Amino acid sequence: QDNRDYVFGLMEGTKELGISRYLLPDTLGLLSPPEVSEAVATMLQYFPGEEFDFHPHNDYGLATANALAAVSAGINTIHCTINCLGERAGNASLAEVVVALRDKMGLHLSIDESRVAMLSHMVENFSGKWIAANTPIVGADVFTQTAGIHADGDLKGDLYMTKLSPERFDRKRTYALGKMSGKASIINNLEELGITLAEDDLAKVLERVVELGDSKHIITSEDLPFIIADVMESKEHQYIELLNCYINTGLDVGSTASIRVAMEGEEFQGSGSGNGGFDAFMVAIEDILKTKDFVMPALIDYEVHIPRGGKTDALTECIITWETDGQTFKTRGVDSNQVLAAVKATFRMLNIRLHALSG
Repeated sequence: QDNRDYVFGLMEGTKELGISRYLLPDTLGLLSPPEVSEAVATMLQYFPGEEFDFHPHNDYGLATANALAAVSAGINTIHCTINCLGERAGNASLAEVVVALRDKMGLHLSIDESRVAMLSHMVENFSGKWIAANTPIVGADVFTQTAGIHADGDLKGDLYMTKLSPERFDRKRTYALGKMSGKASIINNLEELGITLAEDDLAKVLERVVELGDSKHIITSEDLPFIIADVMESKEHQYIELLNCYINTGLDVGSTASIRVAMEGEEFQGSGSGNGGFDAFMVAIEDILKTKDFVMPALIDYEVHIPRGGKTDALTECIITWETDGQTFKTRGVDSNQVLAAVKATFRMLNIRLHALSG
């Protein structure tokens, strides 16, 4: 370790072996950008006829910066991984290095940036290692504006637009709804839904969004029609209503569900059995909706959270991701019973889809 003579001796001793490329690894992730620049420049000076790769690690969070330093010093091959996977803190992130080399050094690369987010999600699923929501380039929240002042700047003149546009990575800018929202955040989300409101109604909706933001983790754009309906005392988006739901489950026995709903002025009953209470409910609701030729969206993801506290009687938040016609969207339900929280999230999805189909 830290023995330059040993490294030089190794190079001299192997130069007749026909090695086409040598690897310069920062195996323990200990170097800083100036140290990388000096080390790479020294190797290229003493061995000008050899080709070198640089292999950074991220133990100090400097992998991307070190990759740029190595390229600046003359290296033309950098080792990267998807999602920074690797020993300990991982290697250099492919997405970060590619974007930084293009934007900060003007290099032309053969990597299709529009695929990096898709690859990131794929590697998450295969590896079981999930990235943080604020991970640069590929994180779920990196193209989400939270503060109302930022949304207002975008609305008035793209004041917060940069080279790191979501479209560049086949992604989309979103505007978070919650206690930090301003009027512009609401307007941007309403435009996505094709909804316009009078100024007074918009103020009421904003007040309710901020109020809800103080008491729950997530408000999605799909919540807005229901918030609007509640604020304006309108039942416009209540196409189907759950009147009663009975779910029975036990150890080593199948689960059953019996439900009663109101739809189009009529009451319908359905029952089903399945592998767990929620599966039994889905069988029951599909039994009812098949008479309406309704196609159930595919369930892509199912998350359960306790939004506040950690007690056994805490409210449960269920967020379900659905997919239909190639588009994904999320719905949320809250109840002290986990299965009923999922049932409420499902009914929210049903009302959103029935509203869309009614147009």
